[in-house]
Amino acid sequence: IYFTSKTRKRPHPFSSSASRLKLPVAAVGSVDRLCDLCERLHGTLAEADMLGRRCKRRSGILRALFRLIDLNSAQLNLHIAKLCLALCVNGNNLLNICKLIFQISRSENNDILFQNNSIIDSLLGILSNEDMSASGEALLYCVGTLKFLSGNSAVLRLLLDKNCIGVAQKLIQRLCMTEDTNFAMAGHILVQLTGTLRNLADHPDSRRLFISFSLLSELCLVLRHHCKDQDICTNISRIYSKLSSYSECRLALAQTPDCYQLFLELLSKHHQKQDLVVRLLFTLGNLTAKSNEARLRLFQCKGCLGILLQLYDSYQRRDDSLPSPTSSPGKPPVPPMSVQEGDDVLVKLIRVLANMCIHRAVGPALATNTSCIQLLLETLELRSVQESEELLVNVAATINNLSFYQEESSLLRHSQLAIAKLMLKLLISSSMDAMLEATRVYGNLSQSKDVRDFIMQNKVHQFVVTLLDSKSTEMCFSACGVLTNLALDPPNRVSLSLEGAAAKLVDCLKDLGPGDWQLAGQVCQALWNMIGGGSEKLLDKQERDSLDYHRTCWELEFLPVAQKLVKTFQPLDPTA
Repeated sequence: IYFTSKTRKRPHPFSSSASRLKLPVAAVGSVDRLCDLCERLHGTLAEADMLGRRCKRRSGILRALFRLIDLNSAQLNLHIAKLCLALCVNGNNLLNICKLIFQISRSENNDILFQNNSIIDSLLGILSNEDMSASGEALLYCVGTLKFLSGNSAVLRLLLDKNCIGVAQKLIQRLCMTEDTNFAMAGHILVQLTGTLRNLADHPDSRRLFISFSLLSELCLVLRHHCKDQDICTNISRIYSKLSSYSECRLALAQTPDCYQLFLELLSKHHQKQDLVVRLLFTLGNLTAKSNEARLRLFQCKGCLGILLQLYDSYQRRDDSLPSPTSSPGKPPVPPMSVQEGDDVLVKLIRVLANMCIHRAVGPALATNTSCIQLLLETLELRSVQESEELLVNVAATINNLSFYQEESSLLRHSQLAIAKLMLKLLISSSMDAMLEATRVYGNLSQSKDVRDFIMQNKVHQFVVTLLDSKSTEMCFSACGVLTNLALDPPNRVSLSLEGAAAKLVDCLKDLGPGDWQLAGQVCQALWNMIGGGSEKLLDKQERDSLDYHRTCWELEFLPVAQKLVKTFQPLDPTA
C-alpha cells in the first residue's frame, strides 16, 4: 500500500455501510454544534475517568459517533476520531478510524484542522503502543497521515515539538525486529515513515534530534534490512544527502560502522535508479569533502574503485561506436535519461573521486588507474563547456588533484600533452570556474618541458598573462604558478616580457599582495624567475590550518623570495 499524492482518490472507509444514518437538513447545518458536543463529551468522560474501556455506555457512544461520520464533515470527523481513539477502539474499528484520519489528511485544505486539534498526539500514541503484528495496517494509515501532514511547515513544527522523531526511532527499532511473516507490511510502513523523516529533516531544529536519537545509525540498519526496496532506500538517501551538508550530522554518520561499504553496495545494487544514485554519491562527497579519514575508509572498502568506475562508465554518454574503458560482457545498461540527469550523476561521482585522491595513500592509486584516467579524458573530449560546465569543472579539479602524483607509473604523467590540449577549451570558455580550474591544471603540468613548449607554441601564455587583470586572488595565484614555470626557460622570458607580464605582476603584488602573503610570494617567485634569478619550480601546496596562517605564509611564501628580489633590485651605488 503506497500513499503518494494528496489528490489520489480512495473510497471512503465507511461508505460500504448499509445502515447510514439519515439526518435532517437542520442537523447538517449544525456541524459546529456537533463538534462542540464531541469536545464536551470528551471533557466530561476525562473528568469522570471514563476514557479508555472503563465507560459502561462505551459501545452505544461509539455507535452514535460512527453514524455521525456520514455527515462527511472533515472538522467533525476529526473530533469523532479523537474521541474514538480516546475510548481505545481496536481491531477493525481502530483501522477504520485511522483510514478516516488518513482520508482527511489527503487534502491540504484540511491541514489547518490538524493544527487546532490534538489528534496528532493520538496518532503518535498509536505508533508508540500498537503492535505491528496485530495492527499493522492501522499503523500504516497513521504514518501515511503524518507523511502528508509533514509537508506543511506549521504542522511540521508541531511534529517536532511533539517528539515525532523520538517516536519514529522507537518504531524503526520495532520494525527492524519484525518476523518474516510481517516483513512486507513493515516495508510499507517504513516507506511512509522514512518519507515523513525526509520532510522533518528540512527543518533546522531537526538536526540535533536526528543526532540525539541516533537516527542516522538507525536508518543504516533499515537500509541493511530493506536494501531491495528502492522507495525506502531513496527516502533514506534523501535524508542523508540533506543532513550530510552539516558538520555535526556528517560526524554522526561517519561514526556509523560500515556506512561506506553499505552505500557502495547500494550503488551497485540500484545503479539504474538515478535519483537514488545521485543522493548517495552526494552524501559520500560530503563525507569525504573535509575528512582525510573518510577518504581512506571509503577507498579501503571492498570493491570501492571498481564500483565507482563501473558507475562512471555506465553514465558516461558516448557514441555507440566508442569503446568503453571498463566494459564487460553482460553489463546492465542504465535507462535512457536526459543530458542533465546523466551529468548530475557524473558531477557527484567525480567529486567523490576528487575528494578521495587528496589523501596521499589514495591519490597515487587513482593516478595509476588506467580506467579512471581514460574516463576523465573521455569526458573532456565528449562534453562542451556550454552543455556541461559543472561536470567539466569537476573533471579538471580531479585532474589537478591527481597531477600532484607524478610517479613514473602515473598515467597522467604520460598523458600530459593530451590533457594540456583538452584544457584549452576550458581556458578559452566564458566560464570563470572553468578558466580557473584549467589554469590550476596548467600550473602543475607546466613543470614538464613538453607542456611548457605546448603552452608557448599555442599562445596560451598570452591568455594566462591577461588573467592577472582579473582582480581575483585565486585566479592570479594560479596564473602566477604557470608564469613561474614558463619563466624557467630563457627563451620564454622574452615572450613573457613582450606581453607585459612583469608590469602586470607588479600591479598584482601592489593590489592584492598585502592581503594574501601566499599570492605575494608566488608573484615574487614569478618575477624572480623572469629575471633569471633561479630555477625553483612551482611547489606542491597543501592546505594549511594554522592560527597564525598569515604570518606563516609571510615567512614561508613571501619573505625569502622577496628578500632576494630586493637585494637584486638595489643599486650598487647607494647615492644613485
